[in-house]
Amino acid sequence: MENLVLTRPSVKAGFHGSPTFWPSRRWFSSTKSIRSPGFCFSSLKSNSISCFICSSAVASSQTKCQAMAVESFREVEELADIDWDNLIYGIEPTDYMYMMKCAKDGSFSHGKLHQYGNIELSPSAGVLNYAQGVFEGLKAYRKQDGDVILFRPEENALRMLMGAERMCMPSPSVEQFVDAVRDTVSANRRWAPPSGKGSLYIRPMLFGSGPILGLAPSPEYTFLIYVTPVGNYFKEGLAPINLIVETEYHRATPGGTGGIKTIGNYAAVLKAQTNAKLKGYNEVLYLDAIHKKYLEEVSGCNIFVVKGNVISTPPIEGTILPGITRKSVIEIARNEGYQVEERRIPVEEVFDADEVFGTGCAVVVSPVGSVTYLGKRIEYGGVGKVSRQLYSALISIQFGLTEDTMGWTVIVK
Repeated sequence: MENLVLTRPSVKAGFHGSPTFWPSRRWFSSTKSIRSPGFCFSSLKSNSISCFICSSAVASSQTKCQAMAVESFREVEELADIDWDNLIYGIEPTDYMYMMKCAKDGSFSHGKLHQYGNIELSPSAGVLNYAQGVFEGLKAYRKQDGDVILFRPEENALRMLMGAERMCMPSPSVEQFVDAVRDTVSANRRWAPPSGKGSLYIRPMLFGSGPILGLAPSPEYTFLIYVTPVGNYFKEGLAPINLIVETEYHRATPGGTGGIKTIGNYAAVLKAQTNAKLKGYNEVLYLDAIHKKYLEEVSGCNIFVVKGNVISTPPIEGTILPGITRKSVIEIARNEGYQVEERRIPVEEVFDADEVFGTGCAVVVSPVGSVTYLGKRIEYGGVGKVSRQLYSALISIQFGLTEDTMGWTVIVK
């Protein structure tokens, strides 16, 4: 038999500009039994509908091809053709990206989707010359029933607003941000991994795209979103990672930009991170720049220390990024009966801790297996009880495996 796919183009609602048709969508309908001399549905599965051409030789007066009756209209998606079982945390080009612009002191106009690809920038663009830019990171998850959901996108929108203000940039409103994220994910739904196989990483960016020579705010700004399917940030997955405490370099200083997600913050950690990995460590744990004794955060995630029923994490005081996963874990931990303290944590406390773990959009909850400080190493064993409990509770909400009583998830249509 010859395989056949019956399709109907779908128009994306709410798209500004010319209608776009998503080739990844497969539709079938119906409230009626459909009869045809040449076609029949042979099976209906949770993730696919198979259609076949019935040859006249097979068909007989006793056996007729007819479509399977379906009680309601249903959309069935064809996923992208990639190895979902071996996803890495890296770039996989997808179908569409979102872009909108605004002039200095103006407001962002209606954005639109474009084919994913390179963008053109002036060599004197503000982002290239003066690093005037911020970005966000969030994920979309596919539930077991096939729905795709976002996790707390309004929190990312608010954090971008805060970062843009610090960097003298206009920013999309919360509504514009969330709508743009939903449109981008909807256009790239086929790239959202099957439930439990990974997630669709979403990277919104806001940067000075206008030409500028003198040190001043850019005359034009671009808001851009792209997505890519990803696996675990650390290849070990939910397995302990090894940290080394950095004593020479600092990630942030008071009065600087450590508390916002500006692009320059991350280039500053590459030297220490590279040195650590050459020594066999997974990541770097930074101390405060003034006293050089209090824990701040890892290169790309917040840090937590567990002792008994008390979970401690450094406070948000301008040098630490207010992580959305951090905020969520704190709320979950308190609901689970733990006492959570936001306080300054002397580095020596890691040697007396029961567990240490990191949190972030990329890493989710990452248990720490060891911390090395000034040549002294403390090991915590395998994945800790608290780390595992909080990880399970968080991903159960993110993947829609449990009821979202927090109101944190948003369904992408």
